[in-house]
Amino acid sequence: MSTSFVIRDHERGHDMIKSDGTRASYIAGHPDGFVTRASSFNFNSYQSGRPGFGPIRVFGDEVFHGAGCGYNMHPHHNFVICAFVFEGQLTHLNTAGEGMVDNLKAGDFYVFSAGSGGKHSELSVTPEDMHVIYLWLMPQQLYLPPTYYRGHFDYRRRRNEIVQLVGDADDALPIPQDLRVSRLMADAGRSFTYDLRSTGHGAYVFIREGSASVDGVKLDRRDSAGFYQRENLEIKIEVGEDDSDIVIVETIMIDEDNIKVWEHDHVGH
Repeated sequence: MSTSFVIRDHERGHDMIKSDGTRASYIAGHPDGFVTRASSFNFNSYQSGRPGFGPIRVFGDEVFHGAGCGYNMHPHHNFVICAFVFEGQLTHLNTAGEGMVDNLKAGDFYVFSAGSGGKHSELSVTPEDMHVIYLWLMPQQLYLPPTYYRGHFDYRRRRNEIVQLVGDADDALPIPQDLRVSRLMADAGRSFTYDLRSTGHGAYVFIREGSASVDGVKLDRRDSAGFYQRENLEIKIEVGEDDSDIVIVETIMIDEDNIKVWEHDHVGH
């Protein structure tokens, strides 16, 4: 079995976006505020290199620095955006349904499907830094009505198990795509098996904290890898780590010819 790709931390696109007024129509915050963003894929200006994985177009690991920092109200259509908050507080405003304001803290996450058209704003209004991972993907069907769902991951109660947050599990948030997002917070020395739905599905695995061996591929903090054409993944948490925090995104893959083209792409250099 082959590994589709490996992206080391230093190979991701690393950007600093300042709130200095030059992009005030999009970037919010005090002039001292800024967003740091590390991107796995090259959608638009996010990164040079790998174009995506299945319908995934963005996997952005971001930190908002400074009270009021973030993104002002802006539009989307025919995109699904998921956010997973790890530190701080994210204030999210959106126009799905009758519109709403939501405050998300560590462990909270949302799925916002812009569909036929929607707007949202995302801000860190408290003085502490806010760390979030954004996942953008194409929906299975275009021009669906906009929707918004939110959930919470209880890492104390669900430790040492692979927990599906988004997708078709009973307690997961629904999403208009053949895609599942799971999270694993595990102790050192533990081993886990992740079963894919079919060999036509692939899995993008991101090590947020700690280190692990995934199907024999050693991944350290902020490293990631994509896998396809296999029935399951063996995840072994490295001995010596206090714990590891891992995000797994499983999705239907595109055709094999395009996968072969991806294998020869120049990634992150």
